Amino acid sequence: MTGPEEPDNLTSMESATETIKRIFEGSTSPVGAQIADESTRYKALEHAVCPKPAETRLIAVANQKGGVGKTTSAVNLSAALARFGCKVLLIDMDPQGNASTALGAPHASGQPSVYDVIEGRKRIAEVKCTCPDFDNLDVVPASIDLSGAELEVADMADRNSLLKNAVDEFLATSEEHYDYVIIDCPPSLGLLVINAMCAVHEMLIPIQAEYYALEGLGQLINTIGLVQEHYNPSLLVSTMLITMYDKRTLLSREVHGEVKKHYPTIVLDTTIPRTVKISEAPSFNQSVIAYDPKGMGAIAYCEAALELSRRSDTVLQAIDARRNEN
Repeated sequence: MTGPEEPDNLTSMESATETIKRIFEGSTSPVGAQIADESTRYKALEHAVCPKPAETRLIAVANQKGGVGKTTSAVNLSAALARFGCKVLLIDMDPQGNASTALGAPHASGQPSVYDVIEGRKRIAEVKCTCPDFDNLDVVPASIDLSGAELEVADMADRNSLLKNAVDEFLATSEEHYDYVIIDCPPSLGLLVINAMCAVHEMLIPIQAEYYALEGLGQLINTIGLVQEHYNPSLLVSTMLITMYDKRTLLSREVHGEVKKHYPTIVLDTTIPRTVKISEAPSFNQSVIAYDPKGMGAIAYCEAALELSRRSDTVLQAIDARRNEN
């Protein structure tokens, strides 16, 4: 007499995602719920389609307040867009060079960098390098030498458009089409930031989920308004991103709600959580997208990149409307 037929291991095996869901589905454990949520969201990203914009989107990531996740957002949004197949150029305009570090771009003092571009000694094509983790992500590095550029170009007649001229020349002569040019700005409102604002069509503002982070927002918006009025009338604040968000705290939820109330059309629904992996990644010369691709930080930045890309048509239409008004 034969026993029951053995199950076919190949057909009965379940995926890791299915196992996690089976174990933790309906669980009241916060840890179990988080693991199940991460697994579900990561699986959704594997099948997500990231639409490419009809034309190159030029975006400056800026906030004069330090510690709000500005460079982290510029780096990881760039890496996430590259992961989804977009061609991206990240320009590091911060003399600290943190974005260059996080994307594995050499940026020691004296090496070719954006400083040489601003000073007119080199073109972007001559100083850019490719991120080791993503073939379709190029980086224009910054070094500490850039800190002297503001004084050195202060008396030049076209001092506000030096970066714009370089970017325009690069995009016009490049054999490859870039879907995104993302500029990481220093935490200030000086000449380097003005150059970045004049070189782009869009501003992306990261906002830390704390009330102190809201204090300088009005000053930044005012500066953007002055640049629009005098130098770049088509400039648009297209995106705000809430960073260091902790859904467990009332404060984070209130700040998100307050910003969403005042800027309902430009605040991304995606929020970036506080995670150790996001902070760790730069010490390994990597974005969190490469360092911990299945972690909560990478998942959140990938979701933000998708949301950013899916708004492309609306944003480009708004930019065209501003151009036609002026």
